[in-house]
Amino acid sequence: MISVLGMNRLGINWSGTVKIRSWTRNFTQFQRIRGPSGSLRSGFHTRPHPTKSFTSATSVTGLPSLPRTLATSSSSSSPSLSPSTTTPQLSFPCLDRLEQKTQDLQNSCYNENINSLNGGPEPFYSRVHTGFETFKSSLPIFLDYGGYLPEYELAYESWGKLNDAKTNLILLHTGLSASSHAKSHSSNSKPGWWEDFIGPGKYLDTDKYFIVCTNVLGGCYGSTGPSSINPLTGTPYGTTFPILSINDMVRAQRELVRDEFGVSKLFATVGASMGGMQSLAFGHEFPDEVEKVVSISACARSSPSSIALRHTQRQVLMSDPNWKRGFYYDKVPPHVGMKLAREIATITYRSGPEWDTRFGRKRADEDRPPALCPDFLVETYLDHAGEKFCLEYDANSFLYVLKAMDLFDLGHGNRTKAQEVRRKSLREYHETVESLVSKKSGPQKVALTTLSPETLTINTQSETLGASTDSSSCSSKPPSKPPYQSLPSEPYKEKVTSATIDQQDSFADLVRGMETLADKDVLVIGVESDALFPSRQQQEIHRCLKESAGRGDLRYAELSTDISVYGHDTFLLSLDHIGGPVRDFLTNRQ
Repeated sequence: MISVLGMNRLGINWSGTVKIRSWTRNFTQFQRIRGPSGSLRSGFHTRPHPTKSFTSATSVTGLPSLPRTLATSSSSSSPSLSPSTTTPQLSFPCLDRLEQKTQDLQNSCYNENINSLNGGPEPFYSRVHTGFETFKSSLPIFLDYGGYLPEYELAYESWGKLNDAKTNLILLHTGLSASSHAKSHSSNSKPGWWEDFIGPGKYLDTDKYFIVCTNVLGGCYGSTGPSSINPLTGTPYGTTFPILSINDMVRAQRELVRDEFGVSKLFATVGASMGGMQSLAFGHEFPDEVEKVVSISACARSSPSSIALRHTQRQVLMSDPNWKRGFYYDKVPPHVGMKLAREIATITYRSGPEWDTRFGRKRADEDRPPALCPDFLVETYLDHAGEKFCLEYDANSFLYVLKAMDLFDLGHGNRTKAQEVRRKSLREYHETVESLVSKKSGPQKVALTTLSPETLTINTQSETLGASTDSSSCSSKPPSKPPYQSLPSEPYKEKVTSATIDQQDSFADLVRGMETLADKDVLVIGVESDALFPSRQQQEIHRCLKESAGRGDLRYAELSTDISVYGHDTFLLSLDHIGGPVRDFLTNRQ
């Protein structure tokens, strides 16, 4: 029975009549149930709750004015009662900061002084504007998933000296969000992302080797990517930028080392994480152009679990209303989506055991009451990681490079299909340009020379193909359709299917695809605590190459949890344990 006194304790002065119907509630209780064999099994057990009833049609007289939201049953909103309470409303400083940042960005038209956090506990990544060289290719690059880029640029940095024979070049590949700045040098004194790994007498010894590192195709640190100006339109590509693969990235890098340095064969290709994928891809694409391959914390094909983790990052980012389907370059960037995506990513980069030791269950301030904003130390760490990154990397580049990682697969079937797609794009391109040329006369001349199934040289005046080189133009609207298509002609349609190949056949396809690496010297390194690229994936690379029974020096090393609990980021944080096997492999030391 509810009394008027009880109602008054809610801070409501009652007068009039209100009817409160009697009610009965059943609830479902989750229980752990032992099965017939005594093992635990989970189940649901439903039982009726003893009926709780209020006096039916209870009348309370003298109610002159109930709040409309309570008295009117047709109202769609919740009761807007404001009873007195013993606790104040929670504050949300984390949301206040995001809103303030959005306002500042709107007022500044993306003032770069409104930056992410400076410094922090993590390995150094920063947006690089200067201090790199640029390789410019006027040749189109045809892509694994259709379309092409009519021209492109790659930012790169180098350390050491190329010998006279040009046999000591090591191509260093980056992870997802890293720039070409792997180590400090005279043109950029800031610490690089592998600062203590490279240098005289270090694991990548610049007294012996000439080290070259690029920002990947699709990136935003000096290389052509979605934020770059489309030469056909004079506006940023945005999401008209074509889908890339890891193999597309290494084909662009190959042109750099050949054209810029005149190197026809690398001494080694080295990379970790996505860089480890690139290292394998380079050896796969050009087995006669590299001597040694080093792949750290990577895979030969992306697993469904890693694809799922990257999918969530993309979905969070694309859900930011400021993303605007990729055309935000003259507006507020999607910094909230980028911050949250980076927080998700950071969870995959580290390990639970490390966080148990590093953070435990400690709160940032034990003397303050709990809050819904970052409260535990691990929450403040993730908040810091997201905030530090959200304006330091282009959102579209983040999406495209993540997708390239998802698509990575060195299996025979996948690589054969990719070659067929590129050949088709080449033929269509050749036909389109010839059609354009046939309509031209007078001084406008176009020379077409087929160099190989992979490349096509075009020498033409920009106006012949309708290109624009005006880099001052920037619009949030998608550019108009170029004279020849740089995207696949058919729109993407999702197909929901189940796996059609069993594990044994899938492995056989991967073994066949990786046969091109069979006679190469290959070092594979895994980390037991890695959740993003579990060590079973590095073991799979080793098994595939072992199945091929090649003549190369095949090595496998795995760091157990008693050596490193840093998870996927071990290659950045446990340099001595990663560097030792790399140095021994490069110097043929057993």
